[in-house]
Amino acid sequence: MYSGFPAIDFLENFLTPLPGCEREPVFTVDGIRKFHSWTHSCLTVVLDHLSTIPASDYAREVPGFGFPTLREQVIHIFNCEGFWVHALQGLTYHDRNPAGYPSVADARLLQREISEQTLAYLAGLTDQQISSNTELRFPDGELAVCTPAFVIHHVLTHAFHHKGQIVAMCRVLGHPAPDTDLNRLNDLT
Repeated sequence: MYSGFPAIDFLENFLTPLPGCEREPVFTVDGIRKFHSWTHSCLTVVLDHLSTIPASDYAREVPGFGFPTLREQVIHIFNCEGFWVHALQGLTYHDRNPAGYPSVADARLLQREISEQTLAYLAGLTDQQISSNTELRFPDGELAVCTPAFVIHHVLTHAFHHKGQIVAMCRVLGHPAPDTDLNRLNDLT
């Protein structure tokens, strides 16, 4: 089956159970919820740091990054989560324009809104559902088949990618960030 995601297609060759063998779900709703919480805790550390730098640096372009400002990086993280969680529900998501979120305080409001939407979506799933294939239909007519767990996992690892870019941009702008990794969290249970 073609999922639209090369990594899924590759892994399907290894995940197809032998005849008579059942595949146990790899992810649980509770586990995904925890990963989501940990990710947003790390993003909050980043937002806390960004709130200490001059507003002009928050919106300053830094060459060499796909999203050239800290603000665009931050809003992109939340737009991606919003897009994919809406796609899982068959809903359309409209990207938020970074210009509409000029301050870190504005970005925190968007973080809360998107995070709550994700948690509400997860609250309606069972462990079986989060690990079962679902069809995603996109506005351009494309179709993908994958599990909600895979999509949410992708969203959260994607957030860490951009969090790393934000930390690098802060360093370039002369505002080195504190440790923002998962290992700084006291409670990972």
